[in-house]
Amino acid sequence: MIVPGSFIPRYARQLPLGPVLELAFVGEALVLQATGELPTTAQLSGLPPAAAELVVGDLDGLPCLARAWPGQVPLAADLQLRGLRSLWGRCPDAYYAVASRARQLLTWELQSRFCGACGTPTQALPAEPGRECPACRLRVYPRISPVAMVLVQRPGELLLARSPHFQPGLYSALAGFVEAGETLEACARRVVREEVGVEVDQLRWFGSQSWPFPHSLMLAFHARYCSGEVRPQPGEIEDARWFPLDALPLLPHPHTLASRLIQDALRTANAA
Repeated sequence: MIVPGSFIPRYARQLPLGPVLELAFVGEALVLQATGELPTTAQLSGLPPAAAELVVGDLDGLPCLARAWPGQVPLAADLQLRGLRSLWGRCPDAYYAVASRARQLLTWELQSRFCGACGTPTQALPAEPGRECPACRLRVYPRISPVAMVLVQRPGELLLARSPHFQPGLYSALAGFVEAGETLEACARRVVREEVGVEVDQLRWFGSQSWPFPHSLMLAFHARYCSGEVRPQPGEIEDARWFPLDALPLLPHPHTLASRLIQDALRTANAA
């Protein structure tokens, strides 16, 4: 596989005439060749018209064409479907970033075909990633849902939790969606309070990660434990506990923001 270089995001509905990089989605899954490569245009030529298609950018000068088929379609024998989660660390980061962007924009495109205010079919804006209702003039743009992630620490220990949806044995940092009118810092404190019943301070920004499942932006903080006993939130948190730094449980995939946040805490502790 050739490792790609620079990606320049853009948004266009006019499809290119020459060669393209095909990012084809059937349902939530990406279409790949049996070798793991992206499919060629010829391999996709037998499919019915896509429900949505647009150019999401250029990778090494090659237009990236994203197309979506919401339902099942007959694929050639040399093609397969792979979920984006299963591709973590199994393809070059640039390919994954382009596929993530494509998936988010296609999801928004398919979910915005009708006006949320009056139900009229929307129309694409010619020069920007948006749609407008011709009846009431409501405009909609790609949705991004911010999520505050918090790694709570006290000397020699990290507070980690697991959702009922995690694979067995896996623990991670706490996380929750930002609510209307809420700052990231206020959300971080609220999420920790609601999910495990403790108070934190000394929030310290770490980093962010686009999370295309389906349209989130993860925003991560370190935080210092202040007070309270750990009490997992019923229905949301299956288990939460303090783990010694030298006895951590199964952690998220190394490419995830949660894993990088935890590794950063370990590096900081070891350097102290």
